[in-house]
Amino acid sequence: MTRVLVVEDDPQLVRALVINLQARQYCVDAAPDGATALHLAAARQPDVVLLDLGLPDMDGADVIRALRGWTRVPIMVLSARQSSDEKVAALDAGADDYVTKPFSMNELLARLRAAVRRTEDTPLVPETTLVETEDFTLDLPAKKAVRNGRDVRLTPTEWHLLEILVSNPGRLITQKQLLQEVWGVSQSNKTNYLRVYMAQLRRKLESDPAHPRYLITEPGMGYRFEG
Repeated sequence: MTRVLVVEDDPQLVRALVINLQARQYCVDAAPDGATALHLAAARQPDVVLLDLGLPDMDGADVIRALRGWTRVPIMVLSARQSSDEKVAALDAGADDYVTKPFSMNELLARLRAAVRRTEDTPLVPETTLVETEDFTLDLPAKKAVRNGRDVRLTPTEWHLLEILVSNPGRLITQKQLLQEVWGVSQSNKTNYLRVYMAQLRRKLESDPAHPRYLITEPGMGYRFEG
């Protein structure tokens, strides 16, 4: 049974989450503050963490950094903080997803299912060998892309960027993470690079580049691959 750790100091929201999660056969632990969350995470080894940033004893970003010191468990932030800076800071600290309150329970559960499907130790490096969608197929070791029965020519940089995204399906990868992985730490603020290359990838792979189905932008935060 999948174990979920809910880190939230609002009793009503905790109750709603516990009821909905248990109804779907999740095992749920709840922590009202950061210290309790870190203790439960170490003792109970959750499969995914739902984390509020505004905790009474410490900031949620500090909880994320503490967890990332020893585990790759998926961490989904649930927060009323809506600024892009807050979102990016949480994601750069190591969160896998960010859901703004108030949220739809159905959307949260869908994102939770996607997080659970991912392994705890998923790195930002290619591990998948073959990616198949309705519109294109990628053979990563062979560096071969096929769309509508025809080979698609991708540059080395396009391949590197694409490999990171498709090897982490459903996971939000921040702009900073992508820039550092593909272009290096010194280029981590060159967001225009990403816009240009993502536009090129969509033009080559998406059937409707203006309304992408697979290479999704999370405004102000980063990108995700939905396979």
